[in-house]
Amino acid sequence: MAVCARLCGVGPARGCRRRGAAREQRRGAADSEPDTDTDPEEAGGGGGVTEDEEVAERIEGGRPAPPPVEAGPAGRAPLSLLELPPELLVQIFGSLPGTDLPSLARVCTTFRRILRTDTIWRRRCREEYGVCENLRKLEITGVSCRDVYAKLLHRYRHILGLWQPDIGPYGGLLNVVVDGLFIIGWMYLPPHDPHVDDPMRFKPLFRIHLMERKCATVECMYGHKGPHNGHIQIVKKDEFSTKCNQTDHHRMSGGRQEEFRTWLREEWGRTLEDIFHEHMQELILMKFIYTSQYDNCLTYRRIYLPPSSPDDLIRPGLFKGTYGSHGLEIVMLSFHGKKAKGTKITGDPNIPAGQQTVEIDLAHPLQLPDIENLRDFSELSRIVLEVQEQVRREEQEQEQRQEEEERSQQAASQPAANPLGGEGAEGEETAAGAEGMTPDKAPASQPFVLPMGVISRNEDYPRTCRICFYGTGLIAGHGFTSPERTPGVFVLFDDDRFGFIWLELKSFSLYSRIKVSFQNAEAPSREAFDEMLKNIQSLAT
Repeated sequence: MAVCARLCGVGPARGCRRRGAAREQRRGAADSEPDTDTDPEEAGGGGGVTEDEEVAERIEGGRPAPPPVEAGPAGRAPLSLLELPPELLVQIFGSLPGTDLPSLARVCTTFRRILRTDTIWRRRCREEYGVCENLRKLEITGVSCRDVYAKLLHRYRHILGLWQPDIGPYGGLLNVVVDGLFIIGWMYLPPHDPHVDDPMRFKPLFRIHLMERKCATVECMYGHKGPHNGHIQIVKKDEFSTKCNQTDHHRMSGGRQEEFRTWLREEWGRTLEDIFHEHMQELILMKFIYTSQYDNCLTYRRIYLPPSSPDDLIRPGLFKGTYGSHGLEIVMLSFHGKKAKGTKITGDPNIPAGQQTVEIDLAHPLQLPDIENLRDFSELSRIVLEVQEQVRREEQEQEQRQEEEERSQQAASQPAANPLGGEGAEGEETAAGAEGMTPDKAPASQPFVLPMGVISRNEDYPRTCRICFYGTGLIAGHGFTSPERTPGVFVLFDDDRFGFIWLELKSFSLYSRIKVSFQNAEAPSREAFDEMLKNIQSLAT
């Protein structure tokens, strides 16, 4: 800001070029007088600070400009920004981040007056938050583009992105976006079971918008009686909560039975009479009773999309998959060196949201038998169990090597020149093996069919696959009791679909990519993503 002050002629290096006449001197002094009373939230605004402008407290302010000092010789004065045409200053200021403009308004009254131009804030709304609406229509309601930026977009910028609601074992996927002149929280729901390739469904949970020039209004969208009063609180970094202040809008005249029938049609696309499996009926009723307790207050925790790498088998991301009587659930596929992990974003009473449902060992591809022998479940089990035993031996050998290295390091008076030489060689071998399985070097497609006796919710699975890997799947009793990892087969069909054969359960899960472009969901770093995975898993446990 000191640089800006010097450029406009009010900083320590001031050399006023507007001293030709006494009148010009007075005008130059008035225009360049530092406005030390300007509050950061009043960038471009007029009048005092009001309570409904509290959003501006989040717009970082700069330090007041230094007091003017005596000017030097006129010939040594730098070119002043104040000599530029106002329309050019509007273009310059409009290209700056909105968070810098309040500091700029503190420099002098001229800058502050120019920052009242709505064109500047209209551009910031468009470039920073993608607001493509005709913001000129706001003039009818008396709301300026600066109001939209400061009181709506900037104030609630921290809740934009992907979130997982804390609904016990069930979890969920919330996407908070700027939608026109609203900020809307959309809950994404998998398609109706078992149509895994159908697009995602979504419904609004809350919205935020401006009413005239007042502060932003939060409205709950739950229920069937229209928007009603709600509240949002940013609890801490990467966590916020919502609360409904009028839960009577969630109730139906027909009571709980009508609410259950309506929920069942929305959640499952059918009636209870259409579901003949008794255990499935119990699971559905249990989910309705549990989730309906959270219709008035919810806490959300941020989740990131997994980072990608050119060496990944396929592009990581979110997938919807079949889970037997539990229906379709959302899983995040991410790659971690020699491993790939599938983490549940939505879950069930057996394996809750946040748990790692499958783990794929990319260092151990499987060679499936021919199509006739593949129909024999015992033949597939034999192949998988042999690889499982091989993996167990390799893990034991690795542990023994590590113990020997620790003992040798303790016994040696000086550290060895290359104590990790063995691991380095092994790492090179593993990297070469992993490189051999990149998509551009993967073998041609081969016929695929499920073995006899393996149950699949979706019989319309692909009949060719690219490659298969050994993996493990997490199974547990109700309430996540006695969890254990059991062997299975990861089947890659194409860039957007994969499957997993659960040997212990004799069942098959089919996964299909969620083809939605989520904004504000990229992890700032690989470490931040790994920390996020660890946090949601610890909460689920």
